[in-house]
Order: sequence, then C-alpha cells, then structure tokens
Amino acid sequence: MDQLNKRSYSVKFQRQSKILELIEKEPLETQEELSARLRACGFDTTQATVSRDIKELRLIKVMTTDGSYRYAVSTADVEASRLTRIRKIFRESVTSIAVAQNMVVIKTLPGLASAAAYAIDAMRNPDVVGSLAGDDTVFCVMTNNPAADAFKDEAGKLLL
Repeated sequence: MDQLNKRSYSVKFQRQSKILELIEKEPLETQEELSARLRACGFDTTQATVSRDIKELRLIKVMTTDGSYRYAVSTADVEASRLTRIRKIFRESVTSIAVAQNMVVIKTLPGLASAAAYAIDAMRNPDVVGSLAGDDTVFCVMTNNPAADAFKDEAGKLLL
C-alpha cells in the first residue's frame, strides 16, 4: 500500500467513524445534512463520498416518533458486519505481531495504530487487559504469557 493509499484509508476510517457517531447523536435525515455536519467537524467531503460511505456502512433510514426519518445502522446482520469490518481494518493496517512475555506488540502502517487498537478492543478478548496505540505501534497487555502467545496466534490468523 503506497503512502497516498495509507492516508486515504486512514481518512476514510476516521470519516466513517464520525458518521456513525453523528447519526447516533443527531437525527440526520439527508445526505446533505450529513455532509454539512461532516464539514463542520473538519472533513472536506462531497455528497458522492457520503453516499458511498452510507452504502459501505449499510446505513438505513428509519422513521422517528415524530414521523420524520433519520439515518441509522441496519440491525440486520449488524454483528456479522461489524466483525467483518473489524477484521478488515486489522488485516489492512497490521504489518507484524510479536510477543514479549505477557505483552503483544503490533506494528502497523503509519497512522493506523489507533484503528488496529480499536479492532483489538472490539474483539473483546477477555485476556486483553488493555491496549495502547501510538502512530504505528500497539501494545497489548495480556493476563499472562500463555495468553499473549495465544493472542498472537489468533491475531496472526486475521492477517491471512
């Protein structure tokens, strides 16, 4: 992945995360409203980009109690879709995984450590005590050394 594609993927991930945050907090009814809110949050975006994001995120319009509509996350296949997206984020951002006693050190493409850490946290592995992301490195503290080895193997399978 070249530098331009890395940056583009990171911006796309941040923008789509902001979209999910906005539709959860605000009753946004149109792509124009969503585009305006994204611009207010510092995202330089077009209606066509927002349209693609809506499709990729599988957003739907639902009726509110007052009869208007708003964007929402589809409840059908939400968990499967979420897990698929998390795996994709992890696979596309991670470059290597190593174990140091009860710590797992994950190297990522520049600027994507936070995305990988998000994916790790979303996996809800009970042996992950916590994760910390820098620019291109994630440190995961595990409950013990065997748990770190097992997590490395599990995470490595996501890269295939």
